[in-house]
Amino acid sequence: MARHDVLNIEVDRASHVEIEFEDGVIARFELAPLRLACPCAECNSRRQKDEPVSKSVMEGGPISITNAELAGNWGLSLDWSDGHSTGIYAWTVLRQWMDEREEVNNDPAKRKVFGKPVDGPIRRSD
Repeated sequence: MARHDVLNIEVDRASHVEIEFEDGVIARFELAPLRLACPCAECNSRRQKDEPVSKSVMEGGPISITNAELAGNWGLSLDWSDGHSTGIYAWTVLRQWMDEREEVNNDPAKRKVFGKPVDGPIRRSD
């Protein structure tokens, strides 16, 4: 097993996605930063043009998950309350995001996804 292999997934549609990785790391991803980090082509294009991925979420509006499904063995497909549903969050990318967050010593100014500052995932400790 690789360190990005997943043992358990918890989806709280109103709050967060929590993933337990094979090496024991448990990462909690709050919904707004997760939505803003959507890896789909449309959202990537918007970020490259410095356009908002989801203006309502960027302005602090509510966001929730309407559906969540496994994308094979390599990721999670999420449908969002703002109508967006094309992003698949790969386990490797989510784990990398978690690891990068820890490398910058939790300095919010240094947390970025796709080059844009965001609140990162939280490493949960039991």
